[in-house]
Amino acid sequence: MSNWFMLTLVGKDRAGIVAQITTTLFENNCNLGEASMMRLGGNFSIMLMVSYQGDAKALKNRLAPVTDRLALKIHIDAIEAKLHQHVIPDVRISVLGADRAGIVSQVTSALSDAGLDILDLESDVGGSQDKPLYIMHIEGRAIKGIEPLESAITQIRSNKIDVHLSPIETMIA
Repeated sequence: MSNWFMLTLVGKDRAGIVAQITTTLFENNCNLGEASMMRLGGNFSIMLMVSYQGDAKALKNRLAPVTDRLALKIHIDAIEAKLHQHVIPDVRISVLGADRAGIVSQVTSALSDAGLDILDLESDVGGSQDKPLYIMHIEGRAIKGIEPLESAITQIRSNKIDVHLSPIETMIA
């Protein structure tokens, strides 16, 4: 019987990380589930659901040659796979504001209080060194409907943060 693990890897970004990690997993009879891999700053981060016959220690040992060579930090947790239970977002929210401490907390707290279930959040810092701009893209489910989110967005905008909400059409004919 296979065990499911959440494999988290973090290290300096360089070409070939995904290929080397996934090849090592394949060569060790692992099956991959859902994955999120992205560059953040000059770093690369992988979160990957992995099915493996052994335990977490054995999986870590199998990956050690490649993670050591690539200087990746590794963390492994046993999980329940829950595959094929994808939750479909029904709203997309874009946020732009002067980069400052607390902007993510302020925006996500107001949206959460208004019934947003955040499914995916990506952010970046643009602009210039003198005038940094925080950019955030959120996809989620409007559990209490659109109106409470629109009210929360009005309040967020009063703090000089540009916010746009777009419904996501989930039924395409």
